Amino acid sequence: MKVLHWYRSMDLEMGGVVRAVLDISAAMADRGHEQVIATFDQADLESMWTSQGSNRSVLELTPSGRRRQPLQGTSLERIEAELKGCDALHLHGVWDPACYQLSKSAFRAGIPYLVSPHGVLDDWCMKQKSLKKRLYLAMGCRRMLNNAKAVHCTAEGERQQATRWFNPDRARVVPLVFDLDEYKVLPGPEEAHDAFPALFEGPPVLLFLSRIHVKKGLEHLVATAAELHSRGASVRVAIAGTGDLAYVERLQEQVASCGMEDVVHFIGFVSGTRKVSLYQAADLFVLPTHQENWGFVLLESLACETGLMTTRSVDIWPELEASGGAVIVERSARAMADAIQPLLDQPSRLDTMGKRGREWVLSEQDADRVAELYIQLYSD
Repeated sequence: MKVLHWYRSMDLEMGGVVRAVLDISAAMADRGHEQVIATFDQADLESMWTSQGSNRSVLELTPSGRRRQPLQGTSLERIEAELKGCDALHLHGVWDPACYQLSKSAFRAGIPYLVSPHGVLDDWCMKQKSLKKRLYLAMGCRRMLNNAKAVHCTAEGERQQATRWFNPDRARVVPLVFDLDEYKVLPGPEEAHDAFPALFEGPPVLLFLSRIHVKKGLEHLVATAAELHSRGASVRVAIAGTGDLAYVERLQEQVASCGMEDVVHFIGFVSGTRKVSLYQAADLFVLPTHQENWGFVLLESLACETGLMTTRSVDIWPELEASGGAVIVERSARAMADAIQPLLDQPSRLDTMGKRGREWVLSEQDADRVAELYIQLYSD
């Protein structure tokens, strides 16, 4: 099969959707199915995708001036020409006008298409700019979803929330592909210690690693660190990632107002072996998110034998909790501090969580099994 994927930007700093597109398409390509990614931003594709094997190509498009606008001119013509030789079109996202535009192009060409919302139809997301999103759904986006051969949800929790906005018969639940290759042999914490020596000289480290966005609930992590210090429990917090500059500034102001400048460290974007090493060096991974349909970072943490704490706003929280490697808590400073403090007092519990979590990831997130589900999805 030949599948064309559309996502506007393939910059890894944009978060988990980019990773999802890369891993799904790579799994298909590795099993002999031709994959094409159409995008304006090819920043990471050469190192992360095209150079890693055959059956992979990039449809290079000329960037437009505005962040989100319909495809125009040669960009639209190139995608429509490529579509004629494809068996399916996979649209990643919902609110990008190009998705609606390309769904119509596929329909006219007789090419079946599927849509992966990647969590944007979850309850919390739909409450943000709700009127604007409802209007967009009414103006054609709902038709795009209902005319799709499948709307791909990554977890049962996402399906339950997302199907309020389209025909439930269209929904198919298939987990994301999680490539375990770089986690089978772990590099150890030494690279992180060398890169961030001040961070690891002293008390236990709570790690956040993700795109910095208001939905991640980072203000609750800062407040939790302050709450722990008020109880006499010393910690350090590492915030790894980039994102919304205005939100980052608000977090930095919060840190300063709490007098936590020596406790909370903003260390920027990390990747590769340094990222894996950072997970290993941390004592606990914390993601106090408002919404997460999958959360690659959660599986990464467990794969690195680092236990984690998150909220029921993650669509796969039941699976994470059942793994034995995760603690699920209410998103508040008091509740999080109440859960973290006994873990820090008993490091053996953290070790046990890490071991159980890694065992679960290595056994349950088998790429071959999940890839077969995608082959069946595209075949259907």
